[in-house]
Amino acid sequence: MDLIDLHCHSTASDGSVPPGGIPTLAAAAGLRAVALTDHDTTAGLLEFCAAGAHYPELETIPGVELSSCYGGRELHIVGLFINASEPALLNFLLEQRRRRQDRNEAIMSRLRSLGYPLSNDEPEFTAATDRSNLGRPHFARALVRRYGFASPAQVFDKLLGYGRPAYVRRQLPDPAAAIAAVHEAGGIAIWAHPTYRERNERAWLRRICKRFTPLGLDGIEGYYSLFGPTETALVTEIAAAAGLALSGGSDFHGDLSPQIAIGTGAGGLRVPFELLAELKVRAARRRAEASNHC
Repeated sequence: MDLIDLHCHSTASDGSVPPGGIPTLAAAAGLRAVALTDHDTTAGLLEFCAAGAHYPELETIPGVELSSCYGGRELHIVGLFINASEPALLNFLLEQRRRRQDRNEAIMSRLRSLGYPLSNDEPEFTAATDRSNLGRPHFARALVRRYGFASPAQVFDKLLGYGRPAYVRRQLPDPAAAIAAVHEAGGIAIWAHPTYRERNERAWLRRICKRFTPLGLDGIEGYYSLFGPTETALVTEIAAAAGLALSGGSDFHGDLSPQIAIGTGAGGLRVPFELLAELKVRAARRRAEASNHC
């Protein structure tokens, strides 16, 4: 069975593998296609695509993952087949990074008051490809090294997770703005990891699809590392009813989530290569629309 992985992260955001290492891992896993979708940045795409040229049997797809908020919940939009130099997208990302930096300063202040001071020169910060795009995982890794926590997960449980003493909520845009930014860059907008195993969220899925499909949502992740057959079946049903394409990926982060591997997730992930054809059709349509707006 030919497989793909359309949701991966590198050191350009909060992963531990450099952008150029993603194609190497994907090729070793026997994948037919892989997408780099770093959080709120396209800084790693040039290196990623250049490395992909060494593996002609592997298609490397430029992407991005944009954070947004709706109904009091974070909603992530993965953009695939994007033009990384599109000014409208770059402006959107610049504002996202500004908000992220404001949040990071607040987290630093809270950690300091809690007795866990960090400096701007922590190795976990300086090693990032895009230092303007640091996130909580970078803080977690630094706190593990500096203060003897057992793992980043323990740091999130004690300090950085939702409701914990060093948690700071981000100011996030509406999903419609994230979808529009992806379309301006000629890409397709995919709702990432729309549900979780411990929740029965049929109503939430239908609500979001009903709200954002008319605003340009192109697809939804039906295959994900935390999904079992029940979740995939549910998302597939909702996608068909809404006229959305299916996508999928591991959400690979490297050492931050060592149980998640490119292509296979926690071992059971299988994203069918056949999904790529419909995604490409929709991407061609979005590129044509973006060109007509120029």
